[in-house]
Amino acid sequence: MTAIHAFIFGIVEGITEWLPISSTGHLMLLNQLYPLEVSPEFYDTFLVVIQLGAILAVILLYFHKLNPFAPSKTHGEKRETWGIWAKVVVGSIPAAIVGFALDSWMEEHVMNDSRVAFWVVAGALIIYGVIFILIERRNRRRIAEASARTLSARPAGRALYAAEGRAASQTLPARAGNGAPSGRHGKHARLDSEDSATYDEDDTERDASSAIAKVNSFSEMSYGKAFAIGVFQSLAVIPGTSRSGSTIIGSMLLGTSRTIATEFAFFLAIPIMFGWSLLKLIRHGLAYTQTEWLIFGVGIVTAFVVSILAIKFLIGYIKRNDFTAFGVYRIILGIVVIAYFGSRALGLL
Repeated sequence: MTAIHAFIFGIVEGITEWLPISSTGHLMLLNQLYPLEVSPEFYDTFLVVIQLGAILAVILLYFHKLNPFAPSKTHGEKRETWGIWAKVVVGSIPAAIVGFALDSWMEEHVMNDSRVAFWVVAGALIIYGVIFILIERRNRRRIAEASARTLSARPAGRALYAAEGRAASQTLPARAGNGAPSGRHGKHARLDSEDSATYDEDDTERDASSAIAKVNSFSEMSYGKAFAIGVFQSLAVIPGTSRSGSTIIGSMLLGTSRTIATEFAFFLAIPIMFGWSLLKLIRHGLAYTQTEWLIFGVGIVTAFVVSILAIKFLIGYIKRNDFTAFGVYRIILGIVVIAYFGSRALGLL
């Protein structure tokens, strides 16, 4: 039964760690419905340590992109890879500072206090869900306006952006007049009335938000912007926020396309979650029982396998869709959390 518990927790962690829907909120609700019979201290550590499996999935899937020593890479590509790591380090600074300062306080006064925890988690789920919806509604409007300007300047152009929402759900990379890709950087992909680009509806190389984004590649991301995105990531210390969700929201508000925002959220997780797991293990010691080590092992392996599937799904999904569905889901889950825990507090359950 202990292994089955850990297996189920690993599945939930693997899915919810990368989708912007809050792994903490889901695991907290799961532990109420199907409790893991362990001490509160071990439970807090377990929730963090199983994230190691999720991180290993990122490292596996993006090993070539993140490996500056790959022999197949040119000198310029290796330099760009080192640049990605430098921006990851800069972006991790705010979360590291906030984590060291507030993690113990949050654990003691929020996560281990059921009277407070469900209100905080539910509130964060709903608030960030609304933010996702508002951001994507704004993006759809901006993409539609940019598309209209472009098509009015080029009457012969193909109107691939349909009305009312399809604009933000299609992948429309810019192409030169001869049909060849006009370039990898955002300045080549943006809609511009002076650009003679046409759009191929079947090409899924870019997400639609790249048409209006200022940052469509990691080379276009400044260190200042990486640090600012890291500030948003530090908000994940609040249970229910979602580390990937807060990072993606911050990135998009700062002008980053969905794909780059999502990948940067993956990469920022590597040092933060490794460090956080190590901190938890050191803080609570390593004197675990054989059963507790079994729980760790099953949870980590399961989270690793499920994370691979979840990451592949998310990257494919955002190339043709926006984050509105996740925003709606967060709001619904937040209401469910309030209803369930509120009913328990009132003695109705």
